[in-house]
Amino acid sequence: MINDRIIACRRCPRLVEWREQVAREKKREFRDWDYWGRPVPSLGDFNARVLIVGLAPGAHGANRTGRMFTGDSAGRWLFRALHKAGFASQPTWERRDDGMVMNDCYINAACHCAPPGNKPLPSEISNCSEYFREELRCLTNLRVVIALGKIAFDQYCRLTGVTPIPKFAHNAAYPLKPTLIASYHPSRQNTNTGKLTEPMLDAVFAQAKALLV
Repeated sequence: MINDRIIACRRCPRLVEWREQVAREKKREFRDWDYWGRPVPSLGDFNARVLIVGLAPGAHGANRTGRMFTGDSAGRWLFRALHKAGFASQPTWERRDDGMVMNDCYINAACHCAPPGNKPLPSEISNCSEYFREELRCLTNLRVVIALGKIAFDQYCRLTGVTPIPKFAHNAAYPLKPTLIASYHPSRQNTNTGKLTEPMLDAVFAQAKALLV
């Protein structure tokens, strides 16, 4: 399975070193955790009609818990919005064994390893693109793609041959097949500054839901 190959991947030496260093040293508040410390697999099933593309796992979020957007602030924002829109069974975001189930929604990322400074290099994103392409081939029911942040947006456009790459704008819908929706990433940088608010994020998923009707 593709997720098995993602978890076993060691293509990017910088990322391998960083994710494992973080898992060893840990954050003080999570010192009792057994960190995941590996590439984080995608979440959901290939029958989904909605794809969410993230950037990369957080060092002390998904790199700790082993599930996309789980264990950090970005996940708290995302799963709240997903649950409200009906795409997640519960608004949980702390542990991968909490029983949460995705509904008609699949989550992947431009890069599956936690990068230093939350900034993967272009070469590292390129190394992950094989997995992304394979997932797109398997997601045969897709109707809507939501790209969280410009890096995820640009990478999806590159992999699907969209040229020129459109201008990124929050909650803009691009008439592609499937429809592409851009969203600011629910990072602390965006949510703490008010660049992204809960109503703004909810509007993205409300638009996605409307497109499925």
